Amino acid sequence: MERTNDEILETEKGFITYRYIENAKSVYIIDLYVKPEFRNSHEASQMADAVCKEAKERGFTKLLGSVVPSNKGSTSSLKVLLAYGMRLQSSTNDFIFFEKEI
Repeated sequence: MERTNDEILETEKGFITYRYIENAKSVYIIDLYVKPEFRNSHEASQMADAVCKEAKERGFTKLLGSVVPSNKGSTSSLKVLLAYGMRLQSSTNDFIFFEKEI
């Protein structure tokens, strides 16, 4: 966090790291982790909601996220982003970029 100026929200159930991109008025979710015993309990959505609320209060208008298809768990990551209302913005061979208005 100190090295990159990234933000982190930690709970006993998991964490979310994110970065504000000032010139794009966007907040980028870098990483989201929910402990296995709390998955399917909407914990990921609650953490993302908290980030969106904070971002919106600061005047930001977009939520960004990405998935690297070759990473372990990428299918689950895709499902989470799509269920949260993220829309495909662009993709390359091994990187999918998503965006959502907040």
